[in-house]
Parts: sequence; structure tokens; C-alpha cells
Amino acid sequence: MTKRQRRQDRLHSLRAAAAATDHLTLTGGAVNFIEAAAAAEGEAPKLPRFEILGYTGAPMRVGFYSYPVVVDLASMTAPNATCPILKDHDQRQVVGHADTIDIGQTLTLSGIISGTGAAAKEIVANAKNGFPWQASLGASVGEMTFIEGGKTGTANGKTIKGPVYLAKNTVLGEVSFVAAGADPKTAATVAAAIAAAQSQEMHPMTFDKWLTAKGFDATDLDETQTATMRAMYDAEIAASAGTPAPTPATTATPATPDPQVTAAAEPDIAATMREQAAAETERIAAIQTICAGSHADIEAQAIRENWDVNRTEVSVLRAERPTAPNIGSGRPAPSADSLTAAMSLAAGLPEAGLLADFGEPTMEAAAPMRRMSLPRLMERCITLEGQQPPSDFCNDTIRAAFSTISLPGILGNVANRTMLESFNAFQAVLPQIASETDVNDFKTHTRYRLTMNGTFQKVGADGELKSATLGEESFTQRLDTWGMVLSLTRQMIFNDDLGAFLQIPRMIGRKANLAREKAGFTLLLSNPSDFFHANNDNFAAGSDTPLAIGSLSTAEQKFYDQTDANGDPIGALPEILLVPSSLKVTAEQLYASLKLNETTTANKAKPSDNPHAGKFRPLASPFLNNANLTGYSALAWYMFANPADLAAMEIAYLRGQRTPTIEKGDTDFTNLGMYWRGYWDFGVAMQDSRAAVKMLGTTE
Repeated sequence: MTKRQRRQDRLHSLRAAAAATDHLTLTGGAVNFIEAAAAAEGEAPKLPRFEILGYTGAPMRVGFYSYPVVVDLASMTAPNATCPILKDHDQRQVVGHADTIDIGQTLTLSGIISGTGAAAKEIVANAKNGFPWQASLGASVGEMTFIEGGKTGTANGKTIKGPVYLAKNTVLGEVSFVAAGADPKTAATVAAAIAAAQSQEMHPMTFDKWLTAKGFDATDLDETQTATMRAMYDAEIAASAGTPAPTPATTATPATPDPQVTAAAEPDIAATMREQAAAETERIAAIQTICAGSHADIEAQAIRENWDVNRTEVSVLRAERPTAPNIGSGRPAPSADSLTAAMSLAAGLPEAGLLADFGEPTMEAAAPMRRMSLPRLMERCITLEGQQPPSDFCNDTIRAAFSTISLPGILGNVANRTMLESFNAFQAVLPQIASETDVNDFKTHTRYRLTMNGTFQKVGADGELKSATLGEESFTQRLDTWGMVLSLTRQMIFNDDLGAFLQIPRMIGRKANLAREKAGFTLLLSNPSDFFHANNDNFAAGSDTPLAIGSLSTAEQKFYDQTDANGDPIGALPEILLVPSSLKVTAEQLYASLKLNETTTANKAKPSDNPHAGKFRPLASPFLNNANLTGYSALAWYMFANPADLAAMEIAYLRGQRTPTIEKGDTDFTNLGMYWRGYWDFGVAMQDSRAAVKMLGTTE
């Protein structure tokens, strides 16, 4: 097997996996009608019955697959003992029901024309007149696999050779009578005694899925184009039925074959040649009519490469699509904004926020595209820039899409929105205990805090105000850059793995917040320059420091006793109780409970009023008791002032950028894909020791 064949087989396997939830229709099965026997006197009239040979279990050619398809009858199920019988797959047109469903190495059904409406009457009346109704069976597919060339599988009691598709775990849904299940020239109805493999037809795609496979979106087409594509779809369904077979009889007993009719006729070579010449002339004339002198390049290629009418029509429609008017849908033509909104919906971003950003018309255009595949998005981006995407998705499509402005912009926008959604959803603790500011570069900055010497004094009779002097306290701050890279690889594109791509910016948003949290708590636990120390009157250790009512009172007292340069109380009050995750429940109880049971010296519980109820908002961080950080403790806890009033810590950002940034990065020549980098510039520093108190929490 050549490398190209192996690539094609892998692609077929991917397509088979993607088709796992497709709906298949097996069209062209033979229908035998059995007239009802005469009812006995006094009995209700008996209803006519029918018999259907739905599928023989053999491989069949299906219009949208490159290789034959086999339905594994051993794994097919019928959810009910009866099966509804409709006309043209329309639930409003009930014909009857099947009361016998036989799924073995073939699929057969029999039932009663039990409907009372116009559809049932039409079916019976036309059958009596000899009309050859056909049956179309609808089934959903649980698993579609691809057997590569040179390999074999087993289904329906037979060995099947690859390359072939194998549909497993199908569920029979309904059976419909159809007037024309196949093109008359290639009709493939099945008589009760014939089991020809080519007499069956299976269509795994609805009209909408067929459009997608051809590279179109229903919202792009006007009414005339939709009608044209619908006709082409019906023609492909009819044309994929297989070799002709005898028309079924309309009674239970088949007519005896006429030997003169069934005798093999000698081939008429001259007639065959004339027929082929006529068919070629008709094909060329049809191509010229479709191209109408406006698409000479398509016309020449179609004639040269033996295209059929359908392929020519699709190519002309694609060529005209960028400028085709969008009539009748009421939606604006797809744009970069609507594609961005559609991909954002696919990423699970809140619709309310997207509506505020994009507006109602754009969101209406985006809604039908929210399940768009990555390959389809790339084709749309190529079309947006006035180019023609290749007829089949391939490496050329990827290269052309990467060269556009639209695709990187759309994916980068969606990645950024997804990252910010995850970033904002993260419950960060550090920004709640630290102030935030901005700097202009990465140099070490000395930050200053103004102080004042002097106090308000009583004004004497001369009216003179006493002078005060300004002083300053300083600390240093320096930024660092934190970041990572995300990529959209060629394999992800062919796998249509948009979900995996969108998970990466979510992780970046979360990792960015985690990086800031870890940097802040690493600094806090390292206690730089003895920030928490008895000399600063903001630290205590010993048996009276475990988290309780008494130790809360001690920590609060330390806040009250903090003084400024003049020795006067600074008046900053504690508002936040910061604890490790191991003390979270205790902190919440101390905040919410009006009474607590505390142990006496006799080791008996004694109810006690809680004077600190509702005072100190509890915050818990697992970084405080994380063993990976130096200085961690499951017992130590902290009290902080409101950082907007007096800050113990400060977070600095580069020029106001307080969230991470995602940018498209260039790839080298050896990589076929697209890369984005996520980064964030920030720094954390300790600021004012009077704004926090640490209690060691040990009993020693």
C-alpha cells in the first residue's frame, strides 16, 4: 500500500468516526402487497398487508462514500415490536405499521395498511393499479468504522474485504413508502427471491449534511440556489442505487418469467457506441449550459476531466457564492464578526455577553453556525477574502486559510475571549488582600508612600496654624513576564478538534491566575526582611495563637496598637481573616456564628458569645498550607486591613494590562499549523507591615 493510500484510508477512518450519529436511509427495497382475504359474515373487513425485503446484508454503493457500505444486521435493533409505516418519511402521513420485523442475515418486514388518512388510501389505490411502490427504511447509526484495503471483517455471516465502511449498532426508526427511490435508469428494487448486493442504497446524510459535505451552508443559498441543490441531492440519491433489477410484483405470488424475455440478448456493439456518443454530447451540452459562457475555466476543466452535471453545478455555485445575494433568509451574510460569535458560542461563552459585544443581527447570523467544523471555518475564511477554497479539504486548504487575515483574527479573538472567561471565573485570593498598581517598564522601581509629621493643634489667639512636614517610606517593586504557548496543529485540524483547541486558552486563563497566586503567597510565606516580627508588633506565637475567639481578640488588638511616625494610632482596622484551607471551616464559623462552644479547663463544652461574629471576612487559600512552598503551615493565619485603605502587599502590572494577553505567533517552515502565545507581566511586593498581622497558630 502506498503512502498516499494509507493517508486516504486514515481520512476515511476519521470520516467514518464523524458519521457515527448519521441517519441512514436504505432506499429501493421491494414491496409486495397482499390483498386482504374476504371477511366472514359479521366480521369487520380485513386490512391489506405488505411484505418488504429491506436489505440483504451485502455491500452496497452509497452516494456519499468513496467505498461500499455494509450494515451489520447482527447489531441492528428495533426498539419496538412494531414499526411505524409512513409516506415519504412524513410523520403526518401515516400508512400503517409493521407487526413482524425479522433481522437476521437479511432484513424483512411485514405489516398492515392500518392508516385511515389520504396517504394510506393513495398507497393502496395506486398499488391496485400496478404502481411499483418502493420502501425507504430510516435507521440511526451508533458506530461507523472503516476497514482498510487489504484487511477483512465479518458481517451478516460473510467475510467482507476492505476497503469498505461498516455501520454497527444501527437502530431501525421507521419505514416509508416512496414513489421513486432511485433513478429509473438505475432502479434497484429487490424482489423477494433476489439478493443482489447492488440492489440496495443507503444514504447517511440528510440534505443539510449533504450540503455541508459539498462545502455549502443552507444559510448562504437563496431560494433558487436551494431548489437547484435540492434537485442535485435527489439526483444523487437516485443515481447511487446500483444495477437494475426486476420491478416487484404487486401480489404475493410472482409471475412466471417469460423465457423469451429472460433470454440473454446478444450485445449490439454499434448501438452501444452510438449511445455512448450521444451521452457524451448530452454531457458537454449540459456543462456548457450550466457555465453559460461565464466560467470558461470551469467549462474546460469539466469537459476535459469528464465531470458530471452535478459536479459542474457545484463548482459554478462555489465560484459565484462570494457575490451571491442572500435572499429570503433574513440573516446578514457571514462575516468575520459572525464567525467569531459562532465560534464563541461553540466554546460555551455566555450568550448575554456576546450579544452585548456583537449585537442582535450578528448573533442571529452566528446561531446556525455554532456547530461549524474547523475545516468549514477555514473554507469560510478563504471565501471571506475573495478566494476560492479547494473542492476537497486538504493541505492546500490549510495553507490558504493560514495565509488569510480572517482565520488568525477569528481564532485569536475566540481564544482570548475563552481565556478571559476562565481567568475571571477563577476565585483569586491575592487581589483581595493586596493593592494593584501599574508601572511602565521592567526596571526595579522604588515605590514611595508619603507620611506626615505633626498633628492637628489648637489654634491660639493669633490664629497661626502650626506647620507639619511630609516624609516618605519606600519599598521596591519589579515586574517579570509569565507565559506559555498554545498551538493548533495540522492533526487537530483534520480531526476537527476545535474542543481541544479551545481547552488550551481556558487552561492559560487558569494558569495565569495560579501563577499570580503562587508568586504572591510564595513571597508572603518567605517573610522577606522580617516583615512579620515582634519588633513590628504584627506577629505572635505560642499557645494563645491557634485560631479562636481569644487569638482573634489578640490580633485585633495589635491592629489597634499600630502607630504612625508621631506615635499616634493609625486607625486602620482589620477586615480580612486569611487562613489556610485546613482552617476554612473554623474561620467561617467564627464569622457566622453568634455563639460558640469552647472547652473549659474541665474539658467540658461551654456556650460562649462570639464577639467577632460578622467582623472579619474569611478568605481561605490552599497555598498557605501547600508543602511545595517554603514556610507553609496548616495552623498559621493572618489578619489584613482593607488594601484600598492600607495595603500590606502590592501587585504591579505593565502599563495597565491586568489580564493575560494572547497573540498569534509565527511558525517555522517545518511546522504546518498555527501558534498563539499567552503571557502576562506582573510583580508582587510587600508594602506596609502595619496592614497585616500573622498568628503562628502553634500550641508551643
